[in-house]
Amino acid sequence: MVSIFASGIGSAARIAGLAASALLLGAGAPATTTRLDVGIEGLRSAKGNILVCLTKDPNHFPDCSGDPAARTLTIAANKASAAHFADLAAGQYALSLVHDENGNGKLDTRLGIPREGFGFSRNPKIGFGAPSFASVRFAVTGAEMRQPVRMKYLF
Repeated sequence: MVSIFASGIGSAARIAGLAASALLLGAGAPATTTRLDVGIEGLRSAKGNILVCLTKDPNHFPDCSGDPAARTLTIAANKASAAHFADLAAGQYALSLVHDENGNGKLDTRLGIPREGFGFSRNPKIGFGAPSFASVRFAVTGAEMRQPVRMKYLF
């Protein structure tokens, strides 16, 4: 306010006019974002970490590798009842989680079969391999959301 009064009333009127024009044209209007809470259920132990991957790109699902827009989290398993993502733009997303019990930063497998826990948004039935992006995707809208994920263990 000090700079408006120092410049004079004429300047204040021009600044107010520019601000009103910007509002009418939609310039500077904040994009709608939302918060996503991920409930993590069914952990078999408090060892290691939970690796969380959130992506909009089916080509980078389920591990988010190489996806510059992916959002990832690492949470200590002993504190992992939930994960939170803030400021998400509207769109279609998919979640994948790994219970990295030995803390080596990856899902351990033996002959292609997961030796550690895993989970996906929408909790699909698991056959051979990871589920498709289409079977786990969910829509993020302007409302705060919750997505429960139940961990699965094969061994």
